[in-house]
Amino acid sequence: MKRIVVALLLMLGIVPCRAKDYLVTSPDKSVIVRIEENETLSYSVSFRGKTIIEPSALGRFEWKNEPALGNDLEVIQTVGRSHNETWMPAVKSKHARITDQYDELTLFVRERKDKRRMIDITFRVYNDGVAFRYKLYRSEMLGNRHIIREETGFNLPGNPDAWVVEYKGGYSSGQESEYFKRKTDYLTEKSIAGLPLLMKYADDCWVAITEAQIDNYPAFFIGTNGNKNRLTTKLAPLPEEKEDGVKARFADEIKTPWRVIMIGNSPGTLIESEIVQNLNDPCIIPDPSWIRPGLSAWDHWWSGEVKMEMPVIKEYIDFASEMGWAYMLIDWQWYGQFKHPDADICTPAPQIDMQEILDYAKSKNVRLWLWLYSSDVNRNSAYKKAFPLFREWGIAGVKIDFMDRCDQEMVNWYRDIIRCAADNQLMVDFHGAYLPDGIIRTYPNMITREGVMGNEWYKFSDAMTPEHNVKLAFTRMLAGQMDYTPGGFNNVTAEEFKQQQPTLVGNTRAAELAKFVVYESPFMVVCEHPKFVIGQAGADFLKTVPTVWDNLKFLGGTPDEYIAIAKQSGEKWFVGVLNNSREREVTLDTGFLPAGKYRVEIWSDAKDSGKNPKNLKKETLLLEAGKPLKVKMAKAGGYVAVIGN
Repeated sequence: MKRIVVALLLMLGIVPCRAKDYLVTSPDKSVIVRIEENETLSYSVSFRGKTIIEPSALGRFEWKNEPALGNDLEVIQTVGRSHNETWMPAVKSKHARITDQYDELTLFVRERKDKRRMIDITFRVYNDGVAFRYKLYRSEMLGNRHIIREETGFNLPGNPDAWVVEYKGGYSSGQESEYFKRKTDYLTEKSIAGLPLLMKYADDCWVAITEAQIDNYPAFFIGTNGNKNRLTTKLAPLPEEKEDGVKARFADEIKTPWRVIMIGNSPGTLIESEIVQNLNDPCIIPDPSWIRPGLSAWDHWWSGEVKMEMPVIKEYIDFASEMGWAYMLIDWQWYGQFKHPDADICTPAPQIDMQEILDYAKSKNVRLWLWLYSSDVNRNSAYKKAFPLFREWGIAGVKIDFMDRCDQEMVNWYRDIIRCAADNQLMVDFHGAYLPDGIIRTYPNMITREGVMGNEWYKFSDAMTPEHNVKLAFTRMLAGQMDYTPGGFNNVTAEEFKQQQPTLVGNTRAAELAKFVVYESPFMVVCEHPKFVIGQAGADFLKTVPTVWDNLKFLGGTPDEYIAIAKQSGEKWFVGVLNNSREREVTLDTGFLPAGKYRVEIWSDAKDSGKNPKNLKKETLLLEAGKPLKVKMAKAGGYVAVIGN
């Protein structure tokens, strides 16, 4: 019988190395996880023979009013399986068809003595990464258990380069900051570093730590356990608790989010990966056909001295109609005072005739989104009345702002809002938000969110740089969709940049266009005022670029240089390249194209774009598949192309 069990585990890529050790390998055998069972449990990970996670803490928790869990554990049973399916997302954020293939091992673990508490640990090993999570059970006592600390470790070999983001608000923030290149020993036990954490072990070994499927549990940050390069999870505390206080309460069984280690031989493998979505449950909206991605105009303070009044709203509806965009987003103050006990999200401000606006938008074939302040949404459960009303009005979606938390209570609030919105056929865009976790697979109406230092920062900060914009594609974007709000057409050089009205943008026009291809967001909100876009160079590209994609190919770059991506939409391929602050010429491989000749329409930096960033060169050429595309970019420059027959 033992031989039969061993043979079955071998077939599944799961190997009991010794009596109390287990190996789980990826389907292509490039990624190997070793779980070691001694008095404590640990795991390690290797990729193509290179260790990327040394033996690290597994299954360790500290509790309020009960002993710590993690010592004197034994594996009492294991179950392994292989999984391979292809599924089609309701919203094609990166791919029209997604392969979900992994080998899985679940360990059923119990304390050898004392309380005999149990914990299940499930590992999934993909060709492009590793994920694992815990299942925790009820206590022997009725009522809540209280988690003080989860001590999952990520012990790193050596001292690799890392791209680290830290938020001024610590655990409570809108998660809008710049990633900086550091050695991993920069992190300490006091660090509260955000995710994803990107690391370069070698030119052919890139790793990122993030999480997926956050539900009834706090999001985590990264710090150390006090020893250099011994990284550990740091859970966001509940609002009334401190760093050493309660992080999660639960009375029933609970599963933690997946702890995800993305792995690839290039940073592009991580960009192309669908591991975060794959770790979420399939779509549970019976008919998601009402969820329609697209571009949107936006009457925001960013684009000028915008007033909340009827002529302005109609001006932006006209803008969306002229550009062929599906949506227009009405921003703050449409319901008058906000963040106030008397705020009423069901009643427009006195100067706003909502029915007239709805009729006007319909006549222009444009649908509307509405901005909401989070506390106004929550107060007296206002959303439960407002969302059905918005559906009656024909509103397409809601943008909810200023949550600035990612603790267990806020995570559950997000889920409540998303479910209620789905019940009323509303899409959702969260701002002041924590990172996406792949929930778009389960609830595709959760179509995008912020959690990024995006274009609005040009309005009030000097922190926006071409370097930051390039790094976003390799760091924040690994977690999923990000509402960066591109489209600034008042392009200036770094020397000319200043905070002013109207808002200036410190990159070239071609770079601004490239953001629409490089950045991932099925609902793409354009930040600029109509008068700076209509009839201007590059506006024609914004009339044609889609927001969802059938395929994605990484074409080159690193976080320190540039990013080049090709995305397929039907029979066309869109190429986007973003550059940092150094002039650069790159060669793009077009081997992703089927054999044949193609017409290529190009918007690129002009010869003088380094000094006159608004200048744009437009040209058309013929290309044979497999022949290189030469791309020359100015400082803070960019490039876009549409390849078709």
